[in-house]
Amino acid sequence: MATGNINVSVENIFPLIKKFLYSDHEIFLRELISNATDATLKLKHLTNIGEAKIEYGNPIIEIKIDKDKKQLHIIDQGLGMTAEEVEKYINQVAFSGAEEFLEKYKDSAKDSGIIGHFGLGFYSAFMVADKVEIITKSYKDEPAAHWTCDGSPSYTLESHSKSERGTEIILHINEEETEFLEDSKISELLVKYNKFMPVPIKFGTKTETLPKPEGAKEEDPAPTQEVDNIINNPNPAWTKQPSELKEEDYKGFYRELYPMQFEEPLFNIHLNVDYPFNLTGILYFPKLGQDMNMQKDRIQLYQNQVFVTDNVEGIVPEFLTMLRGVIDSPDIPLNVSRSYLQADGAVKKISSYITRKVADKLNSLFKNDREDFQQKWNDIKVVIEYGMLSEDKFFEKADKFALYPTVDDTYFTFEELREKIKDNQTDKDDKLVILYASNKDEQHAYINTAKEKGYEVLLLDSPIVSHLIQKLETSKENVTFVRVDADHINNLIKKDEETISKLTDEEKETLKGDLEKVIPSDKYTVQLEAMDSNASPFMITQPEFMRRMKEMQQTGGGGMNMFGNMPEMYNLVVNTNHDLVGEIFNTKTDKKKERLIKQSLDLAKLSQNLLKGEELTEFIKRSFDMIK
Repeated sequence: MATGNINVSVENIFPLIKKFLYSDHEIFLRELISNATDATLKLKHLTNIGEAKIEYGNPIIEIKIDKDKKQLHIIDQGLGMTAEEVEKYINQVAFSGAEEFLEKYKDSAKDSGIIGHFGLGFYSAFMVADKVEIITKSYKDEPAAHWTCDGSPSYTLESHSKSERGTEIILHINEEETEFLEDSKISELLVKYNKFMPVPIKFGTKTETLPKPEGAKEEDPAPTQEVDNIINNPNPAWTKQPSELKEEDYKGFYRELYPMQFEEPLFNIHLNVDYPFNLTGILYFPKLGQDMNMQKDRIQLYQNQVFVTDNVEGIVPEFLTMLRGVIDSPDIPLNVSRSYLQADGAVKKISSYITRKVADKLNSLFKNDREDFQQKWNDIKVVIEYGMLSEDKFFEKADKFALYPTVDDTYFTFEELREKIKDNQTDKDDKLVILYASNKDEQHAYINTAKEKGYEVLLLDSPIVSHLIQKLETSKENVTFVRVDADHINNLIKKDEETISKLTDEEKETLKGDLEKVIPSDKYTVQLEAMDSNASPFMITQPEFMRRMKEMQQTGGGGMNMFGNMPEMYNLVVNTNHDLVGEIFNTKTDKKKERLIKQSLDLAKLSQNLLKGEELTEFIKRSFDMIK
């Protein structure tokens, strides 16, 4: 039997491991199963190239709990270690056996999927164990070895009678971590971290129902048998080539990823690149609607089929974190940190690649089946619009497939829209004015007025529309967006022709004075305009700039707090050519004039959904009095 001190560069590494190496104790199981997977895949590679003259077979990794002895066992049938290798790879903490293996076999092992963590990852076991044992037998014809350590730098290493190839790690769970002796806890961790590991993982057994034998009666129970409970799928969809998969395979994998999600995804994007970095994965577009927050952090990041995190910010562009699916890259470390992601060049390249791939897929869907793409637009537009705002390269690509629906459910790309409206909606200053509504019902009267003039009105109702149109106005030449209720229609798209007012300038001044006596100046600015006599007599509008700034501030427009804190101000546009306005001007009785003004103002407020509470009650009472 050999004894000695583990070769570490500090007096005692174990307290450091327990406190600082990993913030989350539960990942010890992920690390140990990763090591077992490594050992198995290394053996497979050596047998494939003829260096290991043994039968590879169908190895599995097995997890066992012994509650009475307070032990957790991780058993593999991989290449195992000799006593000399235990000395080298376990007792010299700073040295990684996987690194040496990959260096030696770097050409032939390139695509073998070896994870490369044997080293510090093993010592994560001491976060939950007072004592750790390794019983291991190499695939080489050498005696088995038994290593024991109680969490101090001292260890023992002796021979063992183990006759089968592979490694068994025995954790003597400490009193503070006994939750890791519960079947439910271990099962939860295996599903979380190891659901798609490339080697089958056994955890106990399960009962399987067999077909009834021929001639069995209906009331006879079906026969059952106990079978290994394999908790993982070693060959998940993302590890296969797109040519091997059908639409149903992609949908089936989505259900496997999200068993509690009953709605089918709209479509998927299969990622597969091996230069200048390695990346595979499948991203799914779920039905997103208008919500920008509840869907985040549903993409799972893997490293060679080992779960790392579901917080992929930094790897996946921010606007795509609302998608779902899997990304797997060996170029990202298992213990990924925010500072690493921000600094690493490979990660930035991965993010750019994903952006480009998503844009190309969307463009392909648009070109191949535009009708289907249009039907899905409302469910995916938030992602696309967010991408257009946050990523300039995506904005350029999205220009070809981003859609602008009208209130009549017609869909245009930007260039199609420009071509359609340029003759009718270019103002006297040669600027293209794009009219839009955010709510068809609330802005119905304004939409109708615009349509009567032959104008197209877009329906832009996503939560970030104010930011988006600001971006479009700065990116497109001679284009402005105006909401249909921002002013009366003649002012929205100013033409050269001018409507003559029935009232003289002096009469207008008198009328304005009468109106301002009744209309609260802290909320409304009175604006007299000469319009068609059949246009509304009183119309409430909110200036485009002010309203847009307030909306942008509400949805995260930095530096715009000054607008968010300002009181709501409206323009009251009064049509001097309407008969009712003429009657108000000509009415001699102050009481009647005041009642007509109040009633007209309230009707305008009602059309904008601004009449509520006490004001609404008074309006109803006044209306009944007027029709008595």
